[in-house]
Amino acid sequence: MFTKAIKDNLQGGKRLLLGTFSDMVVAIKGVWVMATNVKLSDELVQQAGRIAAIEHRSVPKQIEFYFKIAAIAEANPELSFKLIKEILKSDSEAAVGHYKFG
Repeated sequence: MFTKAIKDNLQGGKRLLLGTFSDMVVAIKGVWVMATNVKLSDELVQQAGRIAAIEHRSVPKQIEFYFKIAAIAEANPELSFKLIKEILKSDSEAAVGHYKFG
């Protein structure tokens, strides 16, 4: 189910790479994670909501975005917040594909 590279990373204790974080969480838990309701403080939700409005995201998507940044930063402490944010942005742009004229 998981690629050999992911299993090797888990066994070798290597740092997480950007494209493998979700796969590694699934590999560690051994199950697919489903959506779960989580109780968050009103203050956190309000702060996330203000930033989400500026960034044109929903509050849950903003919290997911910050979680991704935090997980990558924890696994790769040498990367700056700005660099991680730019990497995530370029990854999402690459997923859209190339524009075809005509």
